Amino acid sequence: MIAALLTSFFFALSAIFGRRSAVYLGSQRANLSRQVIALVCLGLWAHTLGQGLNLSVFGILFLSGVIGFGFGDWALFEAYPRIGAALTILLTQCLAAPIAAITEWVWLGTGMSLIQMACSAMILVGVALAMAPEHGSDIPAGHRVAGTIFGVVAAAGQAWGAVISRYAFQRADVMGFHLDGITAAYQRLWGGAVSICVLLLIRHLTRQWHSPGEVAPRPDWRRGWPWTLGNALAGATIGVSCYLWALKSTPSAIVLPIVATTPLVVMVIAFFFEGIRPGLRAMAGAILAVSGVVLLVLNR
Repeated sequence: MIAALLTSFFFALSAIFGRRSAVYLGSQRANLSRQVIALVCLGLWAHTLGQGLNLSVFGILFLSGVIGFGFGDWALFEAYPRIGAALTILLTQCLAAPIAAITEWVWLGTGMSLIQMACSAMILVGVALAMAPEHGSDIPAGHRVAGTIFGVVAAAGQAWGAVISRYAFQRADVMGFHLDGITAAYQRLWGGAVSICVLLLIRHLTRQWHSPGEVAPRPDWRRGWPWTLGNALAGATIGVSCYLWALKSTPSAIVLPIVATTPLVVMVIAFFFEGIRPGLRAMAGAILAVSGVVLLVLNR
């Protein structure tokens, strides 16, 4: 449970840093850059104190990375400019938990008690209450539809990536192979980095085919690299390591609702660093979600 709570904190920091890095580098370039930096950082651990690229469950974790880091994060960064960070995080975090719960129940046979389901629902309702927009939205209909689709894809990617990671840990236990969370994050990140490179190449070739003379905007690395480094360390390195540490011992249907409090942590960080004051509904939602986390921990 501690690992899941740490995941929420570091994912929140990653969201703050990621939003800034995308401004200077562009969404997908910032996405790939943070994954490459994290790959180097995690590789230092994995090839010295961890298990490196041991092939026992590497294929399973690679697939998890392709789905979660690859397609999931690609969709996440495509949803941000269309419907905004708040709605994107709300869609992703709130839908990931039930998708993961249903998938893990069908595939791995992992059940939840009624109390745990009630606590998980309390967390998700609290997050939705806190992060829902206060006023009518001026988002164009086309952007809203496209952003919603990308948000749902991102949620499915996160959920299925988590369940596949859980399966990898189970397979490692059956084979008598110890797999720590940092090494698992490193092996998983290979799938994400490779798939993002392939998707970027396909997008580049497609643009060259349709608009041969189009010149892509140049990234501002001078101002963007500190935010990219912070995003990589907080999210794809420390945050994902804590995430897989949590998944190693706890069902994803319990881990993901706790991670779903990430938007609330973002709200708190924004209050202290940017002076953004949450409204009464946001505070009520935060209290409801945190109460759900406490009850879930007590009934673990």
